[in-house]
Amino acid sequence: MAACAIRRGLLSTASKYNQHKCTHRILGALDFISGIDTKRPQPLCSACGLSNFQQTRFMSSRNRPEGKILEPVGIFEALKQHGKYETGQLFLHSVFGYRGIVLFPWHARLYDRDVSPAAADSKPDSVGHGSKEVKGKMHTYYQVLIDTRDCPHISQRSQTEAVTFLANHDDSRALYAIPGLDYVSHEDILPYNSTEQVPIQHELFERFLMFNPSRNPPFTARDTLRAWQEKNHPWLELSDVHRETTENIRVTVIPFYMGMREAQNSHVYWWRYCIRLENLGNEVVQLRERHWRIFSLSGTLETVRGRGVVGKEPVLSREQPAFQYSSHVSLQAPSGHMWGTFCFERTDGSHFDVRIPPFSLESNKYDKAPPTGYPL
Repeated sequence: MAACAIRRGLLSTASKYNQHKCTHRILGALDFISGIDTKRPQPLCSACGLSNFQQTRFMSSRNRPEGKILEPVGIFEALKQHGKYETGQLFLHSVFGYRGIVLFPWHARLYDRDVSPAAADSKPDSVGHGSKEVKGKMHTYYQVLIDTRDCPHISQRSQTEAVTFLANHDDSRALYAIPGLDYVSHEDILPYNSTEQVPIQHELFERFLMFNPSRNPPFTARDTLRAWQEKNHPWLELSDVHRETTENIRVTVIPFYMGMREAQNSHVYWWRYCIRLENLGNEVVQLRERHWRIFSLSGTLETVRGRGVVGKEPVLSREQPAFQYSSHVSLQAPSGHMWGTFCFERTDGSHFDVRIPPFSLESNKYDKAPPTGYPL
């Protein structure tokens, strides 16, 4: 029986099919990130739905210590075309390749500006830059833990300390982060199973999850996970996602409200925003500059220009098509808007601007108490 080819740094073996599952042995989780184009439409395996890539074997040694041997980590499961993955589901990230486990799902409104609206819906927005009305559709995202063994391999492509909180003291600008926590879209999950009782290395794994062989998946939430989710829900919740593509560069923005603090007899409202840049084309490009416009309900309009993002000027290519980072913004008003452009450079030295989809900064009803850390 023909074998299915598996993504990035994975070695497929002969498939064994039954009525519910397509079985693939997964070798090595993170040797890669190179060589396979994850964004082009590919034929799907009729048994499991995994893309049939041109390369059936892909084990680059560029990102792994000399002499390291790939070891099996689990068996691929069929992709969920409908419904959602449950707490305890093991997965590989289809873009960044790390091993992870689902903590719980979020239901977000996805505003995709690549979906053309009717001409009558196009209109300028309230802050005077051209925009079009976009209707949101519900989409599933997941709060997940990243395997700490994989963090060093993805740190140049995706921040592993991107989920931040306002600290619980008087310094209104103090932040703290929980390493190895991420948000993952439903289509980025490649589910697998493992016979290991602790398949993911993360300090919160055994605090949040317990092994239960009678369940599928065999990892269930502890009371500590449910309590942590309930306490931190306002600052973890993912509600809106914005997406737009310019010249084959897709920008996805997810804003999060972080809370309000008092500073110098005024209120300061904080948000973090996660941005993913993806190269959907063949051309190698490099991000050079950012240009932000930040409008506050108080009536101020701020312009921010700078080199790169978070101190980096990432290159996006077919081998490494994506870069993801997180940053923060504060306003002295409970709401506002942000939009802007990223300036990219081609290999011939020419430049072009990529639109950042406009998104709202909204506070919410949860301005009661600062978030709490994870249980010790």
